[in-house]
Amino acid sequence: MKSKLTRTLLAMAFVVSVAALAQTGSAAAAPASSSAPAAPASTGTGTKVGTISMEQAIFATNEGRRDFEALSKKLEPKQNELKNQNDEIESLKKQLNTQGDKLNEDARANLVKQIEAKQKSLDRALQDAREDAQNQQNEIAQRILQKLGPVLIKYATDNGFGMIVDTSQPWPQSPVVWWGESVDVTKSVVDVYNAQSGVPAPPASSGAAAPKPAATKPAGTAAKPAPVKPAEPPK
Repeated sequence: MKSKLTRTLLAMAFVVSVAALAQTGSAAAAPASSSAPAAPASTGTGTKVGTISMEQAIFATNEGRRDFEALSKKLEPKQNELKNQNDEIESLKKQLNTQGDKLNEDARANLVKQIEAKQKSLDRALQDAREDAQNQQNEIAQRILQKLGPVLIKYATDNGFGMIVDTSQPWPQSPVVWWGESVDVTKSVVDVYNAQSGVPAPPASSGAAAPKPAATKPAGTAAKPAPVKPAEPPK
C-alpha cells in the first residue's frame, strides 16, 4: 500500500487543456512546443453525440501507464528522504509530549525550536517536491494529449460523431450535467491509441500503479470524476 507521503507527492492538479481537440487534423499534429492558438476545426458531419474523459484516457493509455509508473519509481528516493525527515520530527514531538514537563525551561525551548525549524524545512521540501512531481506529470500528459487529439478526431469522423464533449471535470466546471455510459467513447479511443502507438501494456505486476482518475461512471450518473485533493504534509 502506498504511504500517505507517496500519495502526497503524486497528487496532481490536472491542468491539461483539451483545446487541442478543437483543431484540424494537421494542426492537431503540430509540435507540443507551439504556443500559437489552435485553429477551430470544422463542424463534424455526423449526427451522434459522444463523451470522453480526456483525463482518464491519458492515464489509461499503455504509454501513460508506462510513463507514470516510471515517474513514480523515479520519485521514490525523494519520497523516502521526506519520510525520514517526517519520522524525525514525529520522534521529537513524541519526546516533547512525554518528557516536556521534565525538561528545564531552556531544554524545552530548544526542543520546541528544533521541531519548528525542521517542520518549516520539511514543509518547504514537500512543496518543492509536489510542484516538481506535478510539472513532470503534466509534461507526460501534454505529450500524450498532442497525439491523442488526432486519434479522437479521426475516431469521431469514422464513426459518425458530430460532437464529442470532454467530461473530465464535474459540473458546473464542465457544461455537461449528465450523460449515459452508452455514449462514452473513452475506452474505444484508448484502444485505438494503444494499437497505433505500439506500446505494450505494462505487466500487471509492475511496480506501484500510476495515479488514475476513477473508472467510467455507470450509465445514468452525474458527471463526477474523481476529485483531485490538494496535497497535505504527511502526518
